[in-house]
Amino acid sequence: MLRIFTPHYRVGRVWELTPERLQQWGLRALLLDVDCTLTRYSQGEALPEATAWIEQLRISGFQLCLVSNGMGARIRGFAERLELPCVAKAMKPLPWGIRRALRMLKAEHSQTAIVGDQLFADVMAGRLAGIRSILVEPIHPEEEPWYTRMKRIPERFLLSLREA
Repeated sequence: MLRIFTPHYRVGRVWELTPERLQQWGLRALLLDVDCTLTRYSQGEALPEATAWIEQLRISGFQLCLVSNGMGARIRGFAERLELPCVAKAMKPLPWGIRRALRMLKAEHSQTAIVGDQLFADVMAGRLAGIRSILVEPIHPEEEPWYTRMKRIPERFLLSLREA
């Protein structure tokens, strides 16, 4: 049962995922969460480090798509600035947004991972959609809405079970 909450990989920040490391894992496509993964909560621009990382992946031939539970207009604007396709209002942890992104990219399940900061959204969505998940540490989680901060408590507990 805990497997659905278990990420395949964990890193501190997205920019630690080098093209070489991703290729070693057999990945060719990444579905990227936005809030607290590429930027602070509800910001309109990716962090400079995230923007440089996305460009590095693009040059290395990776397929990329934003998959966010955020509202459509904000996420579409974010995606346009990064020149990436997107699925907004993805309804994670339900797998529908993930499946839509896979179809958009024409990506293979076995070569795709979702990268995000939440067990109960990103990791679960990846597991339910049959792709791998990469959990990152959230960027400034104190800026998130109260209901997301409340989910961080059981997330920490579940992660501590895996580390024990």
